[in-house]
Amino acid sequence: MTTMDIDISAVTREFVIEGLDLLDQMEKAVMDLEDRPGDAELIRIIFRGAHTLKGNASCLSFDNVTHAAHSFEDTVESLAQHTIEADSKLTTLLLRMVDEFREWLPVVAEHGDQPRPSAMEACSALGEWARARRESSPQTTGSSAISTPAAARALARTLRVDVERLDRMANLAGELAIARGRLGRSIEDSQSAELLESFAETERLALQLQELVTRVRMVPVGTVFRPFIRNVRDLAAGQNKKARLVIVGADVEVDLSVVEHLRDPLMHMIRNAVDHGIESPDERRAKNKPAEGKITLTARHEGGSIIIDVHDDGRGLDRKAIVRKARELGMPDADQLPDREVYRLILEPGFSTAENVTELSGRGVGLDVVRRNVEALRGSIDLDNDQGAVFTLRLPLTLAIIDGFAVGVASETYILPVDAVVECLDLASCLRGPRPEAQGLIEVRGEPLPYLDLGSAFASSSKPRHVVVVQALGTRIGLAVDELEGQSQTVIKPLGKLFERVREFSGSSILSDGRVALLLDVTALVQRVTRRKHLQG
Repeated sequence: MTTMDIDISAVTREFVIEGLDLLDQMEKAVMDLEDRPGDAELIRIIFRGAHTLKGNASCLSFDNVTHAAHSFEDTVESLAQHTIEADSKLTTLLLRMVDEFREWLPVVAEHGDQPRPSAMEACSALGEWARARRESSPQTTGSSAISTPAAARALARTLRVDVERLDRMANLAGELAIARGRLGRSIEDSQSAELLESFAETERLALQLQELVTRVRMVPVGTVFRPFIRNVRDLAAGQNKKARLVIVGADVEVDLSVVEHLRDPLMHMIRNAVDHGIESPDERRAKNKPAEGKITLTARHEGGSIIIDVHDDGRGLDRKAIVRKARELGMPDADQLPDREVYRLILEPGFSTAENVTELSGRGVGLDVVRRNVEALRGSIDLDNDQGAVFTLRLPLTLAIIDGFAVGVASETYILPVDAVVECLDLASCLRGPRPEAQGLIEVRGEPLPYLDLGSAFASSSKPRHVVVVQALGTRIGLAVDELEGQSQTVIKPLGKLFERVREFSGSSILSDGRVALLLDVTALVQRVTRRKHLQG
């Protein structure tokens, strides 16, 4: 093979991908090293990352990157040999170098080995710090904590797959589910026992394939959570505060498409926690709290959803300040709302209780972004106080295929997510008199329940006979429907821009008979009913 046979562009792309992965590992290890300065394994991880990055850059003749990585490696080797000790200053310098490499590698891969002045400056600062520490510290001897990178590298049967290919696989699995439903309907109509038996086996295999495709797209949420450890450190330092991030449930898995939309909402909530929640060290000491604040990011599975909590141990949500701001914005009855509804006001556009505009807050846009992004994922967000502010996100595990419950209203079919359905009841048994108004109350086991007639709500002529009790935001409501059509796996397709302002619908699906069914947004329906109930007193 000659050099002309080698696709250099593919090699450099792989260099960037592997380099960015190494930098993510190094960043996490550097952050952990700040808490455990003498941890030999962390030092090995950082050293191996720098050594591999240096070797890869050298093979591609990226001499400037090679030189910078070598300087980084030298400093870490000094840590391993105990000639210098780690402190917060070193953490800052190492993280600065990681940031420089992260910006530098894509540029070098695209435009060649170009020097980066800011990287060279960061490299020089790191070297000067290390020299100064060596000169000021007594020389100690000890074996190096570094092992040969090649010997330490474990073999893993893994393969990188382009995200577009995974998306295509998910789409094909969805189309297969639709085609399978149509075929099943035709076979049932034929009443052929042999065909039904063959189809049942095909159905079983297709469901296994669909489940496997879904699992391939599942990734641990820790990949999203871990970079925020660095963000919390930097944001707190910028406000002369101390704070750390604790991650619980990093191995909980969620669909790749959900992960892609999680970063922005989490970033805004964490910024809000650092700015509004975590107090200054002096204020915390005065309250008998540790000087360092704590933000806990928790993930867990619950039914067909993933629950993510962002909980800080700061001053919590100030109900009085929120009500005062709400009155200023033209909501005179805000103080009559339940606590959780008051807290949700901070998610409205332009709402901020900050007295001054800072780099982190005061413009009233951050938490509005959180709400919009979460609702775009067919999720919900709830707020509460529990020794600090608690933001709870409920999101679907996957955006492509869900367990749906179909209901009929007039001549249309609508789909509800199964995990939002609590129970189904006969409407007649819930009436306390004649049929109630389209929006009012019904009675379930002696307790009043807010009620919405979907036929009247969607301006269709219907004859409701059933009530589907659904739950979202910690609230239950009843939805009156004509027919209960049953549960099945539902392939969700996004709605076009024409429907982006229609909050009651969050997607569509194709039924086995070829008709289109709309997916109901339970959170939006609950909000519609609860707000109406409040306005009516």
